[in-house]
Amino acid sequence: MSRPGRGSTRAMHQALPPALRDAVDDFAEHLSRVRNRSAHTVRAYVTDLVSLLDHAVRMGCVDLAEVDLSVLRSWLARQRTIGAARTSLARRAASARAFSAWAHRAGLLPADVGAALASPRAHRELPSVLRADQAAALVEAPARQAPVADPPPDGSASGAAKEPATEAVPLRDRVLLELLYGTGVRISEACGLDVGDVDHGRRVIRVLGKGGRERSVPYGVPAQRALDDWLRQGRPTLVAARSGDALLLGARGGRLNPTTARQIVGGYAQTAGLPRTSPHGLRHSAATHLLEGGADLRAVQELLGHSSLASTQIYTHVSAERLRAAYRQAHPRA
Repeated sequence: MSRPGRGSTRAMHQALPPALRDAVDDFAEHLSRVRNRSAHTVRAYVTDLVSLLDHAVRMGCVDLAEVDLSVLRSWLARQRTIGAARTSLARRAASARAFSAWAHRAGLLPADVGAALASPRAHRELPSVLRADQAAALVEAPARQAPVADPPPDGSASGAAKEPATEAVPLRDRVLLELLYGTGVRISEACGLDVGDVDHGRRVIRVLGKGGRERSVPYGVPAQRALDDWLRQGRPTLVAARSGDALLLGARGGRLNPTTARQIVGGYAQTAGLPRTSPHGLRHSAATHLLEGGADLRAVQELLGHSSLASTQIYTHVSAERLRAAYRQAHPRA
């Protein structure tokens, strides 16, 4: 929760009637222990729920059983009035529905009042993707560009100047880029890999994704070569007492963190004269190129670790838009 203060989530939580406050705490524990949601996700749900119940109290509800569909709709309308974006409204509606379903199962609500709650469709921008040749240029950039030292933990430029780049760093960077584009994994998943998660014989990596879901993701021959070079010549140079089993290491021997990894990707893209690119952009590119190459949508869903096919379907929109652009440019009667 946020720090205490007027209007803060913590202050609103403490001001709720005891029964409502207990419901919030029990729901948060359910999300964390039973649903295995991340701390960030739990905080987001709790923030939405506290706001909803605070609104319910202001409407005169003193007991959770008095919270009905009209209260939920009134709360969303209030959020819209104060300027919440469509994406925020959609998320808050989802939080309300999740809480309502749980509270009904727990016997705290006589009915699942949130089941009928509609929410605005969040406007989804088409993700920007690199062309295949651009992605290849980015992945191969560490072999051509001068290596750059990892930024220090506090991000200060002076610290970076004191940490000379080693020959191991570009080998590490090549593995990072190969895995991000070659497998489509999230940056947190890549940084969370251990040496034992790599199955060299089958050429797959074991990935721990959102919600603790584990999946196996294949990688190609270029990634295998990069892994071989890194594990043979790069990682032993950087390994330190605090390295543990981490596959990717920072210049000081600790596990490579996502913030540094994002800076690495962006730095190589900028130096290579490519469009501004992030690890998530490489994930978008990998998914789009798979579908453009004829991969099955369900297979791409499994590879990316999407819990819902709807999350994967946006890449079909990207491919269709590219097709339309090519048609408009090339067909004489477009």
